[in-house]
Amino acid sequence: MITVRDLHKSFGETHVLNGVDLDVEKGEVVVVIGPSGSGKSTLLRCITMLVKPDKGKVEVDGTVITDPKVNLDSVRRNIPTVFQSFNLFMHLKAKDNISLALEVVLHMDKKEREERAHEVLKKVGMLDKMDAYPGELSGGQQQRVAIARALALHPKAILFDEPTSALDPELTGEVLGVMRSLASDGMTMLVVSHEIEFAREVADRVVFMERGKIVEDGKPEMMFTDPREDRTKQFLKRFLAMSKR
Repeated sequence: MITVRDLHKSFGETHVLNGVDLDVEKGEVVVVIGPSGSGKSTLLRCITMLVKPDKGKVEVDGTVITDPKVNLDSVRRNIPTVFQSFNLFMHLKAKDNISLALEVVLHMDKKEREERAHEVLKKVGMLDKMDAYPGELSGGQQQRVAIARALALHPKAILFDEPTSALDPELTGEVLGVMRSLASDGMTMLVVSHEIEFAREVADRVVFMERGKIVEDGKPEMMFTDPREDRTKQFLKRFLAMSKR
């Protein structure tokens, strides 16, 4: 579904991505972990061309999106990103945040938009809040609306950029529950996250990044119990020790 080859990106003198190669198969859940500044979020942004890579190739479902002739709006519709900051329109109700995306992106008529919004809000457990404004919702509820908005586009894959980092533990559980449900339904997902337990339980593969490179890529049971690379072992040992405090 997603193929990345020799991806490079610099901001000024800072090299953020240094030759990243990555494959995500259809129906796969891949979780990317690593220290802050390792290039994880930049990788997601380059995959959807929100950030233009300096070098390399990105292919999504057979379309080379680094080709300047490609319709990026169409590509982004097929692989929307759910960000940590929700990005909802505060002056619109939950259902209208979804309906607006359907009108602008898919040009659906009002009846179709309302039906689709109803469908996806039900899927994320937010149907009873469809007439609520974002300011009336908790952070976890807002993120579930953001996920519903992505689902409404009937995407081929969804990218998640630290979707729970702004949430407290209780609200984090709400969002991870929805993501678990999507995984069980076969949704292709590329997830940047520090939620190790989620990665252990749900991911098909875990990717460890540092300094703009993929250091290690493997099954969760291997990555969390017997990683090959010393740097992966060091990171997980420190991270797990901090998470237990």
